[in-house]
Amino acid sequence: MRLTPGPARDIDLDRIDLFDLDLYTSGDPHPIWDAMREKAPLHHQVLADGREFWSVTRYEDVCRVLGDHREFTSERGTVVTHLGVDDVAAGTLMTSTDPPRHTEVRRPLGTKLTARAVKSWEDKVRGTIVRFLEPALHGATFDLAERALLLPALVTGPLLGIPEKDWEELVQLTAMVTAPSDPHFTQGSEAATLAISHHELLAYVKEWVKTQRADEHQDDSLLHHLMSVRPGGAPLSDEEIALDGYSILLGANVTTPHTVSGTVQALIERPEQFEKAQADPSLIPNLVEEGLRWTSAACNFMRYSVDDVQIAGGTVPARGAVVAWIGSANRDEVQFPDPHRFDITRSGAKRQVAFGYGAHFCIGAPLARMTLRIFFEELTQRFGSVDLAGEPQHLRSYFIAGMTHLPIVAQKRRMP
Repeated sequence: MRLTPGPARDIDLDRIDLFDLDLYTSGDPHPIWDAMREKAPLHHQVLADGREFWSVTRYEDVCRVLGDHREFTSERGTVVTHLGVDDVAAGTLMTSTDPPRHTEVRRPLGTKLTARAVKSWEDKVRGTIVRFLEPALHGATFDLAERALLLPALVTGPLLGIPEKDWEELVQLTAMVTAPSDPHFTQGSEAATLAISHHELLAYVKEWVKTQRADEHQDDSLLHHLMSVRPGGAPLSDEEIALDGYSILLGANVTTPHTVSGTVQALIERPEQFEKAQADPSLIPNLVEEGLRWTSAACNFMRYSVDDVQIAGGTVPARGAVVAWIGSANRDEVQFPDPHRFDITRSGAKRQVAFGYGAHFCIGAPLARMTLRIFFEELTQRFGSVDLAGEPQHLRSYFIAGMTHLPIVAQKRRMP
């Protein structure tokens, strides 16, 4: 979808279809979200098949929905592809579980992913990113979006304990989960693509667990760490480990590539911002926060109301599906003045909610932030310029805002 909105236009909020995949593939949802924040901060839509959902688009309402599990539960599903069909893994899968169980599973994993813990990986991550960027330094066309799909696996594969030979297949499978209608990833129908990817990912982690249990020389990887987690005092079953491993793989793979691509596109379109970052490397951490806000790669999350809930000037009935639009919250003018301006010096960019909010705030955020910081440090210091070499192609997904192709040409920076 377009990250820089087109001209303002009249929008009939009674006729918009937020489940129209074309809106995200080739359309322009930001003017729609702008209108919703102003005129319909609680918006109700009924799909042709009778399924219905309520949308919140303002920053404070998105934070409330994501942050209060007593009002809005995760235990019926958290992604819009599950709308109308309760998640069969709810209550077990970490992303579809409320506290206290969610906290009991998450906390021991989180100790391995704090900013201090991942700091020890910085040199390895930097080496990986330097090798990743090297082919682009020779002036040939480099498809950043296509290649970046593998970047998280290059960084997190060793941390997760995933053999290198499996990275490409797992990246393909996680992309199938989040964009089952995209022609690059679909295998038959959307339902078939989801079924295949769910089955293959779970089967992979189950086999991994089986191998680990038989191995006397077990590693210290994040997936292995799941085997020692004991929510409520009881160890996780192999099925529970497989489900949580599946959740970790998804979280590791699906958003960072699109934050990279979308932020680079923003810098190409605004060369003065690229030059600012080149001139002052201390701006890079804020560039990362502005890139996260700007791209909002996970553009929504879903919850279900536990009881009737008053929110955004209206009522969501008990058991109603509520979609919290991250992409809109991160362009809320109350929080981010002039929100459709990309500005790496923006004050308050770190308030962005691209990593979610509340108990389900992305467990891998410190590693993602470090990876993005290193990426843009290396990009701005090694590249003198970056230009488009063709039309970007956007991901066909109403969950992940991203690109499948972003062809670029870059010139090596001449150092004084």
